[in-house]
Amino acid sequence: MSLRRGRACPCPKRGKHKALPLRNAAKLLLGYLNIVVGDKDFFIDLLFYHTQLHCYIVIELKTTDFEPEYAGKLNFYVKAVDVKYRKEGDQPTIGLLICKSKNKVIAEYALSDIHKPIGVSEYQLTQALPDNLKPSLPSIEELERELGMEQI
Repeated sequence: MSLRRGRACPCPKRGKHKALPLRNAAKLLLGYLNIVVGDKDFFIDLLFYHTQLHCYIVIELKTTDFEPEYAGKLNFYVKAVDVKYRKEGDQPTIGLLICKSKNKVIAEYALSDIHKPIGVSEYQLTQALPDNLKPSLPSIEELERELGMEQI
Protein backbone atom coordinates (compact mmCIF):
# COMPACT_ATOMS: atom_id res chain seq x y z
CA MET A 1 0.00 0.00 0.00
CA SER A 2 1.42 3.37 -0.95
CA LEU A 3 0.70 6.71 0.66
CA ARG A 4 -0.25 9.94 -1.07
CA ARG A 5 0.93 13.27 0.26
CA GLY A 6 -1.02 14.13 3.39
CA ARG A 7 -3.53 11.24 3.09
CA ALA A 8 -3.49 7.51 3.46
CA CYS A 9 -4.05 5.47 0.33
CA PRO A 10 -7.75 4.63 0.02
CA CYS A 11 -8.82 1.11 0.82
CA PRO A 12 -9.99 -0.69 -2.37
CA LYS A 13 -13.28 -1.49 -0.62
CA ARG A 14 -13.83 2.05 0.69
CA GLY A 15 -17.32 2.76 1.89
CA LYS A 16 -18.03 -0.88 2.76
CA HIS A 17 -18.36 -1.69 6.44
CA LYS A 18 -15.98 -4.46 7.49
CA ALA A 19 -15.42 -5.39 11.13
CA LEU A 20 -11.95 -6.74 11.77
CA PRO A 21 -11.52 -7.92 15.36
CA LEU A 22 -8.17 -7.03 16.84
CA ARG A 23 -6.71 -8.84 19.80
CA ASN A 24 -6.94 -6.08 22.40
CA ALA A 25 -10.62 -5.15 22.66
CA ALA A 26 -10.79 -2.96 19.56
CA LYS A 27 -12.43 -3.61 16.22
CA LEU A 28 -11.36 -2.01 12.98
CA LEU A 29 -14.71 -1.03 11.58
CA LEU A 30 -13.63 0.58 8.40
CA GLY A 31 -10.61 1.82 6.55
CA TYR A 32 -11.14 5.03 4.57
CA LEU A 33 -14.70 5.70 5.73
CA ASN A 34 -16.89 7.90 3.56
CA ILE A 35 -18.97 10.15 5.82
CA VAL A 36 -21.45 12.67 4.44
CA VAL A 37 -21.95 16.00 6.24
CA GLY A 38 -24.04 18.77 4.72
CA ASP A 39 -24.35 16.90 1.41
CA LYS A 40 -20.55 16.76 1.05
CA ASP A 41 -18.35 13.65 1.16
CA PHE A 42 -15.46 13.42 3.60
CA PHE A 43 -13.11 10.50 4.16
CA ILE A 44 -11.80 9.25 7.52
CA ASP A 45 -8.64 7.13 7.25
CA LEU A 46 -9.48 4.58 9.98
CA LEU A 47 -12.41 4.10 12.33
CA PHE A 48 -12.17 1.74 15.30
CA TYR A 49 -14.62 0.84 18.04
CA HIS A 50 -13.01 0.00 21.39
CA THR A 51 -15.16 -2.64 23.06
CA GLN A 52 -13.84 -2.05 26.59
CA LEU A 53 -13.85 1.75 26.51
CA HIS A 54 -17.15 1.77 24.58
CA CYS A 55 -16.07 4.49 22.20
CA TYR A 56 -15.16 5.12 18.60
CA ILE A 57 -11.58 6.03 17.70
CA VAL A 58 -10.95 8.11 14.59
CA ILE A 59 -7.40 7.86 13.27
CA GLU A 60 -6.01 10.21 10.65
CA LEU A 61 -2.70 9.31 9.03
CA LYS A 62 -0.46 11.98 7.53
CA THR A 63 2.79 11.45 5.64
CA THR A 64 3.82 15.04 6.35
CA ASP A 65 4.82 17.05 9.42
CA PHE A 66 2.00 18.19 11.72
CA GLU A 67 0.10 21.24 10.50
CA PRO A 68 -2.41 23.14 12.70
CA GLU A 69 -5.24 22.64 10.20
CA TYR A 70 -4.99 18.86 10.72
CA ALA A 71 -6.33 19.34 14.27
CA GLY A 72 -9.39 21.21 12.99
CA LYS A 73 -10.14 18.53 10.44
CA LEU A 74 -9.77 15.75 13.01
CA ASN A 75 -12.05 17.67 15.40
CA PHE A 76 -14.62 17.85 12.57
CA TYR A 77 -14.37 14.07 11.98
CA VAL A 78 -14.71 13.31 15.72
CA LYS A 79 -17.88 15.44 15.89
CA ALA A 80 -19.29 13.80 12.73
CA VAL A 81 -18.73 10.29 14.15
CA ASP A 82 -20.29 11.32 17.47
CA VAL A 83 -23.40 12.62 15.69
CA LYS A 84 -23.77 9.85 13.11
CA TYR A 85 -22.61 6.70 14.95
CA ARG A 86 -22.37 7.19 18.70
CA LYS A 87 -25.20 5.52 20.62
CA GLU A 88 -26.53 5.93 24.14
CA GLY A 89 -24.00 4.42 26.55
CA ASP A 90 -21.01 5.10 24.27
CA GLN A 91 -18.25 7.35 25.54
CA PRO A 92 -17.15 10.37 23.45
CA THR A 93 -15.22 9.59 20.29
CA ILE A 94 -11.43 9.83 20.54
CA GLY A 95 -9.34 11.36 17.75
CA LEU A 96 -5.75 10.40 17.01
CA LEU A 97 -3.62 12.15 14.44
CA ILE A 98 -0.45 10.34 13.41
CA CYS A 99 2.07 12.48 11.51
CA LYS A 100 5.61 12.18 10.23
CA SER A 101 6.73 14.60 12.96
CA LYS A 102 5.29 17.27 15.23
CA ASN A 103 6.46 20.44 16.86
CA LYS A 104 5.13 20.16 20.42
CA VAL A 105 4.46 23.90 20.81
CA ILE A 106 2.55 24.13 17.52
CA ALA A 107 0.52 21.01 18.43
CA GLU A 108 -0.32 22.46 21.87
CA TYR A 109 -1.50 25.75 20.31
CA ALA A 110 -3.58 23.91 17.71
CA LEU A 111 -5.27 21.69 20.33
CA SER A 112 -5.59 24.22 23.18
CA ASP A 113 -9.21 25.24 22.53
CA ILE A 114 -10.47 21.91 21.22
CA HIS A 115 -12.53 20.29 23.97
CA LYS A 116 -12.66 16.77 22.55
CA PRO A 117 -10.25 13.93 23.38
CA ILE A 118 -7.72 14.38 20.55
CA GLY A 119 -4.03 13.51 20.50
CA VAL A 120 -1.15 13.95 18.07
CA SER A 121 1.66 11.45 17.71
CA GLU A 122 4.63 10.87 15.45
CA TYR A 123 5.31 7.63 13.67
CA GLN A 124 8.65 5.94 13.28
CA LEU A 125 9.45 3.55 10.48
CA THR A 126 11.11 0.34 11.57
CA GLN A 127 12.11 -2.77 9.72
CA ALA A 128 10.43 -5.20 12.09
CA LEU A 129 7.76 -5.21 14.77
CA PRO A 130 9.21 -5.81 18.25
CA ASP A 131 8.69 -9.41 19.42
CA ASN A 132 6.66 -8.36 22.49
CA LEU A 133 4.05 -6.65 20.24
CA LYS A 134 3.66 -9.40 17.63
CA PRO A 135 1.15 -11.52 19.60
CA SER A 136 -1.21 -8.57 20.20
CA LEU A 137 -1.45 -7.26 16.63
CA PRO A 138 -2.59 -8.86 13.40
CA SER A 139 0.07 -9.39 10.75
CA ILE A 140 0.13 -7.38 7.54
CA GLU A 141 -1.01 -10.50 5.72
CA GLU A 142 -3.98 -10.95 8.11
CA LEU A 143 -5.02 -7.31 7.63
CA GLU A 144 -4.73 -7.55 3.84
CA ARG A 145 -6.70 -10.81 3.79
CA GLU A 146 -9.47 -9.41 6.03
CA LEU A 147 -9.70 -6.17 4.06
CA GLY A 148 -9.47 -7.93 0.71
CA MET A 149 -6.43 -5.94 -0.32
CA GLU A 150 -3.91 -7.07 -2.85
CA GLN A 151 -0.23 -6.62 -2.21
CA ILE A 152 1.29 -3.91 -4.37
